[in-house]
Amino acid sequence: MSQVSLIAKLPAAEGKGTELAEAFKAAFEHVNAESGTRYYVLHSDASNPDLLWIYEMYENQEAMQAHMGAEWFSPFSKSLAPLMGGRPEMFFLTPIGGKGF
Repeated sequence: MSQVSLIAKLPAAEGKGTELAEAFKAAFEHVNAESGTRYYVLHSDASNPDLLWIYEMYENQEAMQAHMGAEWFSPFSKSLAPLMGGRPEMFFLTPIGGKGF
């Protein structure tokens, strides 16, 4: 089965970008323990301090589903809600190839 990726655009509430990024770090410990997660990288937008992006790559669809269905995921997502400035936009992708692939 092929790898799957996700890029999510995460708008923070005005002036809350730094707080959102800090709160998001709570996921890293959990993700590091997920065997099917290859990449889980949080980025700040170079031109908007209240916009974050996350890039995720999983070994397969089942690994992505395991991540999103993990026991910690729902409470974590809810903890971010007060810092969000809107709904995340998610773009699901299928990697084709390139450096590091």
